Amino acid sequence: MIAGQRVKRQDSRVKLISSRIANRVRRKILNDDTPDTGCGIKLFSREAYLRLPYFDHMHRFLPALMKREGYSVGREAVNHRQRLRGTSKYGINNRLWVGIVDLAGVWWLMKRRRTTTVTETTPLR
Repeated sequence: MIAGQRVKRQDSRVKLISSRIANRVRRKILNDDTPDTGCGIKLFSREAYLRLPYFDHMHRFLPALMKREGYSVGREAVNHRQRLRGTSKYGINNRLWVGIVDLAGVWWLMKRRRTTTVTETTPLR
């Protein structure tokens, strides 16, 4: 998986601080080294994605879940632009509690990590 990492972020001070705190907490608890899971740019194969456990809001945890399945995760710097129209529906109040519950669930999944590794398979004839 390749995950985008926003550089020169164009967010408000509150968003920058809350994002920084959330990413640090997530990295510490899940032991993944992804500095910015909030970036929506992620590249992975359909096969890899279908191996993941599905739950709402899983996009924040894709790098950790991919690692759990035995895949490697790389990063690529991407530009971040300021919002030109509309307003964000995300805020501290409506994301914090959902994020904490999801983090606990992913931590639980990580503790029950699979021991299989990803290998190439030959189709049956």
